[in-house]
Formats: sequence, C-alpha cells, structure tokens
Amino acid sequence: MKALRLHNYWRSSASWRVRLGLHLKGLKFEYVPVHLLQDGGQQNTEAYRALNPMRTVPTLEWTEDDGTARRLSQSLPILEYLEARFPSPAFLPKDLYLQAKTRMLAEMVNSGIQPLQNLAVLQRIKGELKADDKAWGAHWNVRGLEALEAAVKPLAGRYCVGDEVSLADICLVPQLYGARRFAVDLTPYPTLLRIEAACNELPAFQAAHPDRQPDAAPA
Repeated sequence: MKALRLHNYWRSSASWRVRLGLHLKGLKFEYVPVHLLQDGGQQNTEAYRALNPMRTVPTLEWTEDDGTARRLSQSLPILEYLEARFPSPAFLPKDLYLQAKTRMLAEMVNSGIQPLQNLAVLQRIKGELKADDKAWGAHWNVRGLEALEAAVKPLAGRYCVGDEVSLADICLVPQLYGARRFAVDLTPYPTLLRIEAACNELPAFQAAHPDRQPDAAPA
C-alpha cells in the first residue's frame, strides 16, 4: 500500500476520522483538499464525482505494490480496512462483545448524529425549507450526545472503551468539535469531555486537528 492520497476537507468530521486513523497507524499520506463551499462545492465537480459518486468526503486512494489502483470512500469502511490491513495499534478490542460495543458507539455518531447535521442537510434546511439550520443541528447533537454519554459511562476507562484508543474515540472527538460549532452546551457530558481531553494529549489527535490542516480557514 503506497502513494496514499486523502481527498478531504479540514473541518469535515468524517475526513477528520480518517486523518486520525492514518496518523494513529503511522501511515504517511498526501493531503488533497476538497473545499465543500468554494466554487459551489468542489465535491460537485465532474472530476470529483468520478472519484466519489456520492460527492462526499473523504475519499482515500492508494496504489498496491503490483500497481493496482484502489479507492475507498465513507469513513468507517476506510477505518475498518486500515484496521484489517494494519492491525497495530488496534482500533478494536480483542473481546468480541467489546468490539460490537465499540462499533455501536461509533455508529451512534456516524449514523445517529453526524448525517443529520452535515453540510448538505443544513443547506437544504436553510435554503430550501427556510428553517433554522443552527437549531436543527443543535437538536440532533444534544439528542445524540445524551445517548452517547449514557452508553460510554459503563465502558469507559481513559478512553471510550477501556484504556486504549478505539474507533469510538475516533468518532467522538470530531463530533464534539462539531457540537461546539452549534453552540451546544457540553457540560452535561462530563465523561465525553474527559475522554476528549485524554485523546487531545496524543500526537495523532493533535496532528489530525482541523486547525492544523493546510486548507484550514483562519479563525
């Protein structure tokens, strides 16, 4: 696996997850920015649609040693592929039940919060339905984070599932960043905040942070 290219956007939580996975696995990659707002959204160009018909980020491309070109989109399948191909450090516990619980936590974010407040949804809420996109996004963050706090509590050690970083942490940290953008009060989620602080001490989490990406917009 060589010549890794990650098509992503600095503030996209799904992109952030894959950056985290690559950094945690120690894999070098080329950062290819896809601006989701500029020029009507660069994800909507014919060139990008040829890479990813869903017009979403991230998309990971690479070349095998025999020259075969490969491509994957959707953050969790990408992370699962990296986990299978580069098993250390692991994103999933060895215990089968805890593996399932880790995937459950990740999906609470991946399917239960993030899609309801992503850019395409908010643009339709505001532009076509003439509704309050910020209130919509905040509502789904609060609903999801309440459930996530309750689900994480009995499993947590230093991180979401015990004392090793897992797929759940990779999903949690970007989502908390997103919740702050909607001005969500995070004080009701002390377990999640404690885990976030522990994650943010790690070099991989620091390197993957949106503000450190080459396409990051100035504050």
